[in-house]
Amino acid sequence: MEDINQINELNQNEIYIVEATKKYVFEQLKDDTSGHDWWHIHRVVSNTIKLARLEKTANMFICVMAALLHDVIDDKLVEDEVEAVEAVKQFMTEQSVATEEQASILSIICHMSFKGGQQAPLSTIEGFVVQDADRLDAIGAIGIARTIYYSGHKGRPIHEPELKPRENMSFEDYRNGKDTAIMHFYEKLLKLKDLMNTESGRQIAEGRHKYLVEYLEQFYAEWDAER
Repeated sequence: MEDINQINELNQNEIYIVEATKKYVFEQLKDDTSGHDWWHIHRVVSNTIKLARLEKTANMFICVMAALLHDVIDDKLVEDEVEAVEAVKQFMTEQSVATEEQASILSIICHMSFKGGQQAPLSTIEGFVVQDADRLDAIGAIGIARTIYYSGHKGRPIHEPELKPRENMSFEDYRNGKDTAIMHFYEKLLKLKDLMNTESGRQIAEGRHKYLVEYLEQFYAEWDAER
């Protein structure tokens, strides 16, 4: 992540708030073992800054704050999503984040998760940027590592040939149905390239998507002792 003090698009008050938010999020996620840890946030913020600059019209403060906070209210990681959202609201109020900025940030973090493709689409350039930044961390080499890591965290096998990818899943099926790490490639990862919101995100996603396809080709060849 770029040194916050070097992000010219932020004023001094915004820098102070972002630094406080980094500490808040680090404390929330430092012990995560699901692939949604502080380093995931670090990478998403880095992606966000890059995309926001390329897209030019995005509000950098809104983007960075949403990137930092997006997983502290994720239903995969918290017991009570409503309570987690209220805690984020309280934190932002304590940091004197303006009401309209809070609303923009919350709108993004409450609606950006994939959730089996059942989530309502975002509508602002800031939302597009942060969602693309998060999705980029779900594909490519890091995406593969995180998928295997999360599957182990959930006690799911790497691959079971008789289990096939599911289509038109409900959110409940996506979150709790029987699946494998390899199924997750088809149910989410391979779809993300075509779901990118920004031109910049699409361009970066192309290379990472190609790596997913190459990995699967090698995986199946090794599985069947062909290589």
